[in-house]
Amino acid sequence: MRIRNWKAISGFVITVVLFAAIALLIWGIKKVDPPILRVLFNAKTAAPANADKALNLWTDDAVSKAALVSYVEDVTKEGSENFIPVEDRIAVFDMDGTILCETDPFYFDHCLLMYRVLEDPTYKDKASYFEKSVAEHIKAYIAGDKSAEVSMNDHGRAVALAFAGMTVDEFEKYVDDFKNQPEPGYEGMTRGQAFYKPMLQVIDYLQAKGFKVYIVSGTDRFIVRGICKGAVNVPRNQLIGSDETLVASNQGSEDGLNYTFTDKDKLVLGGNFIIKNLNMNKVSVIMQEIGIQPVLSFGNSSSDAAMCEYATTNNKYKSLAFMLCCDDTVRENGNVEKADKMQQMCKQYGWVPVSMKNDWKTIYGDGVTRKQA
Repeated sequence: MRIRNWKAISGFVITVVLFAAIALLIWGIKKVDPPILRVLFNAKTAAPANADKALNLWTDDAVSKAALVSYVEDVTKEGSENFIPVEDRIAVFDMDGTILCETDPFYFDHCLLMYRVLEDPTYKDKASYFEKSVAEHIKAYIAGDKSAEVSMNDHGRAVALAFAGMTVDEFEKYVDDFKNQPEPGYEGMTRGQAFYKPMLQVIDYLQAKGFKVYIVSGTDRFIVRGICKGAVNVPRNQLIGSDETLVASNQGSEDGLNYTFTDKDKLVLGGNFIIKNLNMNKVSVIMQEIGIQPVLSFGNSSSDAAMCEYATTNNKYKSLAFMLCCDDTVRENGNVEKADKMQQMCKQYGWVPVSMKNDWKTIYGDGVTRKQA
């Protein structure tokens, strides 16, 4: 009798210990990587048919895709405890490196400045010493001289000066012409076609689910409009970037408080840089221009961290942040070291990592190949 009781007690103790161990394991995973935990425990093994079709450039087993679809299905389902009203479904995307090729050989707006100041026959002889100095430093940095790195504010100032006096339409036309140049490091596409097709699918998918999508970029606002025109299905008034002044063509040095626009005026770029829309500045401009805390954020670098944390911190709705990892060195200008660092940041902050190498069937579409060095 004693033996049977001892066996029963032992079995009970073992069962309790096992359940306690499982509970501790789950608690530990939650502390380390909550988004991945949600995918493992809550995401369906297969995405809904409409999501599979909408995101057919993503691999079937991509954890990031599963996380996104699971989240969207949850927050858009009537009756769900996590339901988000349509008016509060705000998603914010960085541009360079998140939906657009980032470094070929450098940022689009940096390459545009170099062309304007160092190559454009209509302007290169008019460029100021400061503009040329910034452009030459960028060129040297691309060539391998890391001591020649240019601050983002100096770059913004140089861009503002280099295009001062142009109307907004003229500037956009200039960007149009530049983006039609071949993408230097690739065969089969222009600079303006260098968008990540799987990410464009995400934008369309979210919009179909009632989300309002904003691009929140560190690139000059008017350059963002020019590069996205005809390629990204987001209205112009939802494209946000760094800013420079706008003035009336006959305003001269008179303060805008004292000047009235006339029928003889045109709206032109004023030549003065205002703000570089990176890091905390992204959070500020989101509140200034959108006025609603986002529930989804997509980025690719530490300069997007503030935006991602803002979307996922103290949010009254269920929220999620995704970070692209540039780990594809065959189809894209990848950097494994940077990708590994971003993977670590994702674990630290609870963001969902997106592997360009493993999660996407294609990056730029058929017929586009990267030139091998």
